Amino acid sequence: MSKDGPDIKRRPSADAVRFYYVYILRCNDGKPYTGCTDDLKDRCDRHQKGNVPATKNRLPVKLISYFAFTNKYAAFNFEKYLKSGSGRAFLKKHDIINQ
Repeated sequence: MSKDGPDIKRRPSADAVRFYYVYILRCNDGKPYTGCTDDLKDRCDRHQKGNVPATKNRLPVKLISYFAFTNKYAAFNFEKYLKSGSGRAFLKKHDIINQ
């Protein structure tokens, strides 16, 4: 308790919340690429400029979907799930990727 009254845990403002994104790109070869980042715009720019080894020979790429998380570990786990067989089936079932 502080001198001004009980300590109240305040939620951070919307500006203070950090997001982690799991994103899906459609590559020039027609295959999807799934990744995770905390700066989606910068990461997409880096992909387009050929600065990401996994996609530099598959340009151009197009962002087709993304998912935002406030928990970094939830984002990493979701990325891992999407790269699994059941995660790919989820993406197909919900028409996020068409292969």
